[in-house]
Amino acid sequence: MTHEDLNNFFGFTAQMMAAARAIETEKAYRLFNDPLASRLATGTAFAYVKEKLTEQDIAYIAVRTRFFDDFLFSPEIKAKQVVILASGLDTRAYRLPWSSDITIYELDEPQVLKSKTTILREFTPNCQHHLLGVDLTQPWSDLLLAKGFQPNLPSVWLLEGLLMYLTQTEVLRLLQTIGTLTAADSYLGLDLVNVKSIEYKPYKGYWYSGFDSPEELLTQYGWRIAQVLEPGQEGANFGRYSWVLPPRDVPDVERVFLVQARK
Repeated sequence: MTHEDLNNFFGFTAQMMAAARAIETEKAYRLFNDPLASRLATGTAFAYVKEKLTEQDIAYIAVRTRFFDDFLFSPEIKAKQVVILASGLDTRAYRLPWSSDITIYELDEPQVLKSKTTILREFTPNCQHHLLGVDLTQPWSDLLLAKGFQPNLPSVWLLEGLLMYLTQTEVLRLLQTIGTLTAADSYLGLDLVNVKSIEYKPYKGYWYSGFDSPEELLTQYGWRIAQVLEPGQEGANFGRYSWVLPPRDVPDVERVFLVQARK
């Protein structure tokens, strides 16, 4: 698979997520409000979501979005620096009630960020906002530091819909890099799939890494786990996701984990 093929896939996946957020926003009992999502999704992406994604798929996207919205505004988080890796067509910088003393850094492929900023050029976030066009499999920390990120101060990191697309080596390298940039009282939010899920048919060939123990993975990089939840569990269903998996010690089950951790 060529780099161009991957970029095309990631670009379309970002549009699919935007379409799913737009569909959720139209619901009477929505889990979040994303009025900009409909501007970012193409008609092809809307059609794909409506025709190809299951009710469970769409519910998961809504739950994951709400879970990480709530994470970013957890009362215990006091950090003023927020880093969103592989932000895609995410609109949190625009739609969430940030204050002007918050700085958000979004990192993703240059063409994805350019597309988003072009479409949303008439909108201005309340926060300080920096977009960095980077390849996250290559060195990027110097670019973040050059934009004013201060590694000696607490920060919040969000890795949503990212790690499963990287190889295990790339995941470990990325977590190592984040570790060198995070001070005490920093927070991390991310989602992972387990090893069994790498073969999940819609994403087979695109998902490269899975981890059966998020706790074990993150502990080695200095993080203390606050929560590891599977969709459907209390705290990760929001009255929307009713598909509950068997306990984690039951083998041969495809799983996804929603994780919050503190350093």
